[in-house]
Amino acid sequence: MRWSSISDKAVGKVRMATFSVPGNPGRSSAGQTHDEQFSTARLPILDRHNQVHGYELLFSDGHQSAAPAETDEAARALLDNSLVQGLERLARGVPAFIPCTPDAISQSWVQMLPPQLTVVELPASAEPTFELLADCRQLKELGFWLALDDFSGSVSPLTALADYIKVDFAAHDESARQRMLTGLQKGSLLIAKNVETKEQFRQASAEGFHLFQGYYFCQPEIVHGRKIPGNRLVHLEILELLQSDPYDLHRLSQLVTCDASLTYRLLRLVNSPITAVRQEVTSIQLALVLVGQDSFRRIATLAIASDFSAEEPPELLRMCYVRGRFCELAARLCRQTPAEQYLIGMVSLFPAMLHLSMEDLVRQLPFRQKASDALRGKETPEGALLEWIIAYEHGNWAACNAIGTTYGLEQADLVRCHNEAIAWAETSFASVA
Repeated sequence: MRWSSISDKAVGKVRMATFSVPGNPGRSSAGQTHDEQFSTARLPILDRHNQVHGYELLFSDGHQSAAPAETDEAARALLDNSLVQGLERLARGVPAFIPCTPDAISQSWVQMLPPQLTVVELPASAEPTFELLADCRQLKELGFWLALDDFSGSVSPLTALADYIKVDFAAHDESARQRMLTGLQKGSLLIAKNVETKEQFRQASAEGFHLFQGYYFCQPEIVHGRKIPGNRLVHLEILELLQSDPYDLHRLSQLVTCDASLTYRLLRLVNSPITAVRQEVTSIQLALVLVGQDSFRRIATLAIASDFSAEEPPELLRMCYVRGRFCELAARLCRQTPAEQYLIGMVSLFPAMLHLSMEDLVRQLPFRQKASDALRGKETPEGALLEWIIAYEHGNWAACNAIGTTYGLEQADLVRCHNEAIAWAETSFASVA
């Protein structure tokens, strides 16, 4: 299986979470056999407070010849996939932005979806025919929302109907963006997409954008001269101990009990669905014995990541969980150690949480050299899975294919691990939220 982009421009450099349709024989309305691997990707759209406002959903099958997002076939497949899997599950109860074509709207396919959760997304360049305008008005009367994508300043009758207007922040300079926004009527929520840095986020916010789509929240904003607080140094020492197999149970329990907040979280997590332990736990050492080393590694790292990301966007923590679990699940595909891969995946986002460079962070983590090199972004077998998931989050299908070829990894196997990681991450996030 190989990945090919249905719309690299539409995907941009943003987080992608995939869900596969169950492998039932037969064909969907898009002509896809259900035993083939295909996925619906969700791209987060955040507000000024870094809370998820909604997700844009994109469809991809695993084929070289995947149809572009703007074709009727791809739109029909996305709508069918959204119906089969349920928007409540795909978008976690927030609005789902569904890219559509005028023909997909005219044939009423969208009306199969729940209007209160559905934002119908059209290209801003769509011709505002009488029929399309009538169809859009009907959808809005039914409770659907309307978004225009890739707005470049050309106002049309569709613009007046739009609840959301998306502008490619990276494709236009400040003066061009200001000209675009000046010509718009008030009432629409403005979305800046392809926002890649926190500086761009601040600039887009200052220019009047309400919502933001991009990879900016995962980028570290370095604070020079910053020192890690004492309790977080304890957390880093815990990460060091977790590298040992077996680890020093007594020393580890001493370190965990040094932090009241961490102790509370860990005890709470021990009795969560993650570990399925149904015994009352009254001490960290008892928790260590009950859950076992592998489970405790996951629990401890989750709690530490939660503490590190307390002031960061919740979506960053979800992403951290997905990376760690994915690397752990896929480790055996490339003959790596699951415990180490789990830590590599989780720690890869710690710089964004701690406002440190990766180089500064790695110096304080006594990982073995090859694991440290993987975190630094060097090409190494230990970093292959991290490389793959980062490429996947950015929608870089060519890089995903290249990594798979280099290390002899099947894309279908990696996607299955990713899907499992997402399901696990949702449960984990609910346990600490």
